[in-house]
Amino acid sequence: MELVTTHTHTCFTDHGEGTVEELVSAAVAAGVSTIAVTEHYPMTDAFDPNHYLAMPKERVGEYLAAVAAARRAHPEIEVITGCELDWLGDDEDRSFAPDEFEPFGLVLGSVHFVDRWPFDDPAQRGRWDEVGADAIWSRYFEVWCEAVSSNAPFQVMSHPDLAKKFGFYPSFDLLPLYERAAEACAAAGRMVEVNTSGSYYACKEMFPAPAFLKALRRAGVPCTVGTDAHEPRHAARDIERAYRLMHEAGYRVVTVPTADGDRREVPIE
Repeated sequence: MELVTTHTHTCFTDHGEGTVEELVSAAVAAGVSTIAVTEHYPMTDAFDPNHYLAMPKERVGEYLAAVAAARRAHPEIEVITGCELDWLGDDEDRSFAPDEFEPFGLVLGSVHFVDRWPFDDPAQRGRWDEVGADAIWSRYFEVWCEAVSSNAPFQVMSHPDLAKKFGFYPSFDLLPLYERAAEACAAAGRMVEVNTSGSYYACKEMFPAPAFLKALRRAGVPCTVGTDAHEPRHAARDIERAYRLMHEAGYRVVTVPTADGDRREVPIE
């Protein structure tokens, strides 16, 4: 079965390991046919004061060159130049030029901040106790739907229920929020990824949850798969498990972004 991962990271951020070449080589060795290298897009000092979360702006050119070099060195695999762009909503403090994202064949949309708070940062998890899971989950989905419905250049929304990372859940039924999010995605024409990394956090479950994935399928939202690898050895981690999860939710194809901005489908059984 063809293996694809459309979400990976490298040493271009301080919390990733391995060069682009090492990442792509590991993917080739694992039998991956398409890989998107999607480094975290630069953020300002207001959101990333220690330059830990995202690649520095002055290294973007170097990053693009490294991905291009890996593509030339490995014609046996489709290598997509991508990035992961944080949605900051009303708190956005970056100015993007009209052609800012032209070098990227894939832009992942992600929500790591809720009202300036990085809710999935282990160093700041204490706020979950202060605010409470009910309020945080409700606000997270408000922000997530804002991102989906915006004019941001996102093709794929990554780890859609990241709020569960630490295993904190609200007291209410999440299904209405899942359905609202799925309808927003369908209306905006966005894709969503099944992100395998969730299995290795406290939630012990891929993103999105099975019930959320079923809501996405009912709404007709196409899904792709990303490993969210932050080191080369995880480049292909659990891709086939993600395919099985999708199949159980009713999907029969994995939708794969292509380097030219189009999409293709891979059957799953």
